Amino acid sequence: MGRLATLDDGQLQTTVRTAAVGDAADVAPLLEALGYPCTRDEAAERILVAISDPRQQLLLAERDGHVCGLVALHTLYMIANGADLARITALVVDPTCHRQGVGRRLLREAEAVARRTGAARIEVTSGAQRTEARAFYCGCGYSDDSQRFVKLLGD
Repeated sequence: MGRLATLDDGQLQTTVRTAAVGDAADVAPLLEALGYPCTRDEAAERILVAISDPRQQLLLAERDGHVCGLVALHTLYMIANGADLARITALVVDPTCHRQGVGRRLLREAEAVARRTGAARIEVTSGAQRTEARAFYCGCGYSDDSQRFVKLLGD
């Protein structure tokens, strides 16, 4: 799919576009940098699942023709609120591009997509050990308002 937006940050342009299965070789190392390793084939499968679901968006940031970040967004209906919620399920920037505005650019694009789809709110979770990520989200206007409880469902 085509490019969604371009921003000139004074050094390099950051272009945000929808991911395609052919981006698997770029997506796999980004997911690994986030702490979720996968092979190129696994990344291709994950991309296919995401882009086949109209309630999901997978966007990639590019600089100088190279993928340098991704954001995944899932919209779901929240019965308690009676409205759609957009949930960022992954946000990662290549470590060589940290502190260059790529993460903020991806976050702004995810927020714009959420608004266009009619979501009433947007949320993102981050592990307590990810202190830099937590500071990043707070600096972007997100509040730390709840605690998440998780239980793995094994075989």
